[in-house]
Amino acid sequence: MSYEIVDLPEQPFVGITKNVTMSTMNEIADEIPGLVGWLGEHGYAPAGAPFLRYLVIDMAAVMVVQAGIPVAGPVEADGDLELGTLPPGRYASTTHVGHPDGLYDATVGLLRWAGTEGLRFDKHPSEQGEVWANRLEWYETNPMEQPDMDQWVTRLTFRLAD
Repeated sequence: MSYEIVDLPEQPFVGITKNVTMSTMNEIADEIPGLVGWLGEHGYAPAGAPFLRYLVIDMAAVMVVQAGIPVAGPVEADGDLELGTLPPGRYASTTHVGHPDGLYDATVGLLRWAGTEGLRFDKHPSEQGEVWANRLEWYETNPMEQPDMDQWVTRLTFRLAD
């Protein structure tokens, strides 16, 4: 697996945030098709791949995770939808090709690589868990076009501290 540092611009998005556990992670992931549908119904096009954004991580307890879709500009959201902006900056990144079950190992690899490179992530501890400024899983593959999960492409981008 290869790793790199990339500069990413600010990115507006629409999303939904939920508290989940490792065993209920599907509840937030299942929001992505609804977000895509909502954009289409309201005349907006996605401006990139859907993502999960890990805001607070406590893998043994509750995590705060956001499902989102990038958009080109401002949109008028309703209901439970949130408007947000992913922060610009330097990110440690890698791409995982394969079943989503392999994302844990891909994440561990990225974290280890960053540690060996002396990189620090934009995060801090809290009573609820690790609070991340921007830790993302981008789902580059459309499951309707590629149903074989072993062929899926997922890009990980974790914001680095300045």
